[in-house]
Amino acid sequence: MEWSGEGLIIGVRKHGESGVIVELMTPDRGRHLGLVRGGRSRKQAATLQPGNTVEVTWRARLEDHLGNFTIELVKGRAADLIGDRLRLYGVQLLCDHLRLLPERDPHQLLLFQAMVVVEGDMEAIEMGEALARFELALLEELGFGLDIYACAVTGAITGLTHISPKSGRAVTAEIAAPYLEKLLPLPAFLLNDSRPDPHDLAAAFRLTGYFLDAHIWSARNISVPAMRERLIEALVSL
Repeated sequence: MEWSGEGLIIGVRKHGESGVIVELMTPDRGRHLGLVRGGRSRKQAATLQPGNTVEVTWRARLEDHLGNFTIELVKGRAADLIGDRLRLYGVQLLCDHLRLLPERDPHQLLLFQAMVVVEGDMEAIEMGEALARFELALLEELGFGLDIYACAVTGAITGLTHISPKSGRAVTAEIAAPYLEKLLPLPAFLLNDSRPDPHDLAAAFRLTGYFLDAHIWSARNISVPAMRERLIEALVSL
């Protein structure tokens, strides 16, 4: 078995004395793992960094085997990320999120949204907005999507202000009024093209974080990505 293509490195871990297992996110084959023999060498170190785009060839005797990667660098980003703390946090968070996806299951929309952030040509607020939208899309792709475009009670598509933590469905301000302490705010920028401010971003990440924890992190007994809190703190302080 063999295939070739381009992918984004989202994880690297040691294997044996000199090898590493590399996790890639690819357009057609989703999250895919492979062994890189000699991957811990100084020569390979600069290439095998999360956030780098690489050209890869995967080979294995059978399709369900781990297989071996041969990797060539297409675009390295390590130096740029070291010099941009906020973008570094964002890329690390994206890699953590992408590793939640099932292996070899294509998620082209998520990869496209991730690459918008990875490429780095945006302001901090724009990056925060892109990451919040990515987390919403991640919930959708994992089967836990929120219904944010119509009121769960009246069916209205305007005036939506809150989300029920139980149902994941939106409600209008009028319906929400008696239950504000029990509901999660729904920032307007998630519904339209308005520009968020730091307060809006904090509300958006609280919303997505609640459902990510309920359905994924706590459910799978895994920790919240450390970079997420650092990123939110940095964005809110803008």
